[in-house]
Amino acid sequence: MLEALEGTTFEKRPYRICAEKVAEFVDVTGDDPQRWTAAAPPGFAAALLFVVAPELLEDPRVRGGVVHGDQTFVWHSPLRIESQLFVSGTVERVRTRGDTAFVVFSLVASGDSGPVVEGRSTFLMGPTGEPLEEVDEPSATTRADSATVGGDLPSPRSASRHDLVRYTAATRDWNPIHWDHAAAVEAGLGGVVVHGLLQSAWLTGVAATVRPGDRPLQSARYRYTAPLRPARAAVIEGAVGGEAFELRLRDGEATTVTGRFEAAS
Repeated sequence: MLEALEGTTFEKRPYRICAEKVAEFVDVTGDDPQRWTAAAPPGFAAALLFVVAPELLEDPRVRGGVVHGDQTFVWHSPLRIESQLFVSGTVERVRTRGDTAFVVFSLVASGDSGPVVEGRSTFLMGPTGEPLEEVDEPSATTRADSATVGGDLPSPRSASRHDLVRYTAATRDWNPIHWDHAAAVEAGLGGVVVHGLLQSAWLTGVAATVRPGDRPLQSARYRYTAPLRPARAAVIEGAVGGEAFELRLRDGEATTVTGRFEAAS
């Protein structure tokens, strides 16, 4: 049934990059409020994705949990605050393996001068393996206290359950696996997990230090390899520099997200 979604398009949904939402995003992701005053940070592309993605993810033909497999973004110009964009999305491909559907979804956010951001997502819909054992929920405001940090990159990163709701409000990523314990358990995740795109924003905030200005990055590709729980400490590893570089987020022995970045020329 999901195969029938292939080729579906969602055309030119309007979105204004308002200062209030950018400030919320910068605050909850721990980015630099002194830098991002005229434009949103690159990670704010997640909010553009969720202008159109809910129309796919909330389709009644989508059953079971939905998780991110990978994500790419290409930034053509800065995300200017108070600019008016139009966002379009397309279901490019649907492939099924067993009970799991792999859905490739693309977006284009355009302004008066053409594309500002393009992206491509792979969503996994339905069971993705053996259900994880149910975990206890931390209190709403608990974050990790500390972590051993190596290298020069700012770390650790940790999100409380309250932070996840704040991130949800800033980006409109209302997937219940990020805020509803029962829904996350039903999806086989054992409990609430941190948004993959919030973890990506942590990496992207560090990656953006490679260049000054409002468009420091040309592109990024993220792969989501393991869940991260709220109140856990995750460290950023890798080196920023050159035209292309990689960063990763690690929770103990598990890498939760990897990111490959290309600096803007």
